[in-house]
Amino acid sequence: MSGDQKKGGPPSRKTERDDATMLKERISRPRRFKVMLHNDDFTPMEFVVHVLEDVFRRTKAEATRIMLTVHNDGVAIAGVYPREVAETKCALTVQYARDNGYPLLLTTEPE
Repeated sequence: MSGDQKKGGPPSRKTERDDATMLKERISRPRRFKVMLHNDDFTPMEFVVHVLEDVFRRTKAEATRIMLTVHNDGVAIAGVYPREVAETKCALTVQYARDNGYPLLLTTEPE
């Protein structure tokens, strides 16, 4: 029997490298999604800052900067997360806004 055909012994170095390469190729980071915050003429700026602080865990300064970007440019990224987290934060925020009578719109899109 040759060295590569041993049964029950440790795999050869070549096999270990091949296995590691194959494993590395199969395991990839989950696709990330941006949560986009859209401007409207009815949702108060203070509410947007509050949502950014509470739901997206932004500091007051970060939340204010994002809110001003939304106000000036029409849209801004509230955060980037794995798909399920992005969709959950989006849905929770929209529902919270509706419960408070605001038409705030958030969407998700691939990064």
